Amino acid sequence: MADLNSRVLILATDGFEHSELFDPRQALLDAGAQVTLASIKTDPIRGVQNDSQLTETITPDLTLDQVDIDDYDALLLPGGVGNPDKMRMEDKAVDIVEAFMDEDKIVAAICHAPWLLVEADVVDGRRVTSWPSVRTDLENAGAEVVDEEVVIDGNLITSRNPGDIPAFSKALIEALAGVGADA
Repeated sequence: MADLNSRVLILATDGFEHSELFDPRQALLDAGAQVTLASIKTDPIRGVQNDSQLTETITPDLTLDQVDIDDYDALLLPGGVGNPDKMRMEDKAVDIVEAFMDEDKIVAAICHAPWLLVEADVVDGRRVTSWPSVRTDLENAGAEVVDEEVVIDGNLITSRNPGDIPAFSKALIEALAGVGADA
């Protein structure tokens, strides 16, 4: 895929799982997508590995308040424990997730990131997966939860953990390629 020609928004803050942001982001860039990172502030945010070991930082391109969902084809939500836990407390982040789902745009969430889907109340009746400790929250929100590497339910793509990143990234890129073919 030489040129995906899609625009993807990533929502993250301190505590994102390093590989769950950087690896799909690089796969998207390699496929020709334009990738934008939004956070609570534009100060550099720091990743973690295995939810404890600090990793490198990345500087967001814009704040949550500056996001216009019309500018994007898809939303990528990396996990880590701290990142989605902080983001689900941000009304604007929850509003962004809800808006992407309402407009049937692609939403890809991995590991603990489906907490944002629960907070946005967008999983009722949807088939999803996540990190094991998030599954009860998803079930309580009405989702059908399965233990699979990647689950695609319409516009929603979910995966369980960093080991699923290759399949997760592939599913996201294939979904975006399908969007491009329909345009």
